[in-house]
Amino acid sequence: MRILLVGGGGREHAIGEALIKGGAELYVVSKHKNPGLARIAREYGLAKETDISKIVEFAKKWGVELAFIGPEAPLEAGIVNALEEEGVPAVGPTREAARLETNKAWAREFMERNKIPGRKLFRVFDDIEEMKAWIDEYGRPVVVKPLGLTGGKGVKVVGYQLRDNEEAKAYAEQLIKKDGKVLIEERTDGVEFTFQVFSDGKKVYPMPLAQDYPHAYENDEGPITGGMGSYSCPNHLLPFVTNEDWEKALETLQKTIDAMRKEGYPYKGILYGQFMLSKDGPVIIEYNARFGDPEAINVLSILEDNLVEIAQGIIDENLKNVRFANKATVVKYIAPQGYPVNPVRGVKVEINEEAIEEEGAKLIFASIDESYTLLGSRALAVVGIADSVEEAEKIAESAVKHVKGPIFYRRDVGRKESIEKRIKIMKELGKEFEPNSC
Repeated sequence: MRILLVGGGGREHAIGEALIKGGAELYVVSKHKNPGLARIAREYGLAKETDISKIVEFAKKWGVELAFIGPEAPLEAGIVNALEEEGVPAVGPTREAARLETNKAWAREFMERNKIPGRKLFRVFDDIEEMKAWIDEYGRPVVVKPLGLTGGKGVKVVGYQLRDNEEAKAYAEQLIKKDGKVLIEERTDGVEFTFQVFSDGKKVYPMPLAQDYPHAYENDEGPITGGMGSYSCPNHLLPFVTNEDWEKALETLQKTIDAMRKEGYPYKGILYGQFMLSKDGPVIIEYNARFGDPEAINVLSILEDNLVEIAQGIIDENLKNVRFANKATVVKYIAPQGYPVNPVRGVKVEINEEAIEEEGAKLIFASIDESYTLLGSRALAVVGIADSVEEAEKIAESAVKHVKGPIFYRRDVGRKESIEKRIKIMKELGKEFEPNSC
């Protein structure tokens, strides 16, 4: 089957590998040529991922039968709508359904009117004085969010990126002046986790849970990034997530799909719930309308079923069960020095691919070109797969030394200490549970 893949990051390299494994003839469009995808693609077109007319032109020229959309920006720009108008079905939500991610205020209002479990208290403001008065009256710590896409970097939380509610008001005022509106939410304390599902518009099919490391530096310090790594466990849960928590989070995602269908925006593709596990259970922090990056790399590296058949099942609205191996995964992203604030660009790195393979690790290419020049964002990911997270982490860690250049990464991704830290946070919040082994 001729399949068009849109996007050229690490997530898309992982998707591309899985599609090829499923028997696809792969065609790729992205803004730079990803070296990993270039090796496996039949044809490669260069265009901005939001240049919808150019992408549609490539799709028609190549005679593709199906498209798989990687990043969020083209979904917001209506790529699925445009491809479907040309008779090319796509794995990804329409522009209207993608509002779950692309318009945070719409998503919160949608949750409220459909009484989706796990929703948060929120308000949307376009008036600065009203916003300040509400925060003062609310009196507890808040979260300030821009309404649109920010690549995981625009959300600020009191007690973390903001010192207090006074700083929150100042940041919210900036956003109202810039965007016209701002979203203010209650702060939920706990530990975040990622729950991704495939949806054929009717049902959700769960993938293994993953835990992302969004802070740039070790010990969860520094600015928020696109994610410096992630891990998943052999039992597909996480050490601090109970079966009951899992069921509740799954119910939130299924009820979301049900409500989208009821409102006339059937949601087909990948739905990613970013949850905060509070002491009372999972709360949805935000939806994403596509695979996570790095979390896509975790789940696709242990997918046992055929991704091409899954894609077809999503499009035909008759997806069956989806199976994953009972293995642990650890993904460590290698980024240019200075990322995410002032990253090194235009410098080459040395990669010993053979040595990485000998360590038992997988290499994923992201923001790096064919001459191995850094492009400014997360450049490479190494993946360890094993029977336990401890073993998978050792494999990933052993691979990093075979990449030389002005780079850095988080050594603590998937390490026992960082996992125990998250268990401790939940215990201190008063949640009673027996940690899952990982």
